[in-house]
Amino acid sequence: MSTEENKAIVRRFFEEGPSKGDLDAAKELLSPNFSLHAPFPSAPGIQGIIDIITTCRAAFEHLSVEVEDLIAEGDKVSARFVANGFHKGSFMNLPPTGKPIKMTGIEVFRIEDRKIAELWAEANLIGLMQQLGAFPAIDQ
Repeated sequence: MSTEENKAIVRRFFEEGPSKGDLDAAKELLSPNFSLHAPFPSAPGIQGIIDIITTCRAAFEHLSVEVEDLIAEGDKVSARFVANGFHKGSFMNLPPTGKPIKMTGIEVFRIEDRKIAELWAEANLIGLMQQLGAFPAIDQ
């Protein structure tokens, strides 16, 4: 596959999964042997990413995940994203605050046979927790 085709798969994953909550579309893009490497407590494989999407969409109303950059080489695609929403449900044992959130992250995907075979995720969870009042901001 071309790097442009690989980037299209990753873009569609963000648009359908995290942004729209279409779990069937998200699963369709994942390899049966999908492997997840993420800083969130979750089950392994496809169930893990479904758990993360479901948890985040339940915690953050109007969740929108926008891809800001996609860079591809060979079978890998790196995505820099920004997630926005409103904290309306429990998240990591924090009760809803109603506050708007903005979280950034970078993920690296490995594509195999037109499917996402692996995902390495890094998100600014400290920044998110500061927005929700769990940690003081650095300037405080």
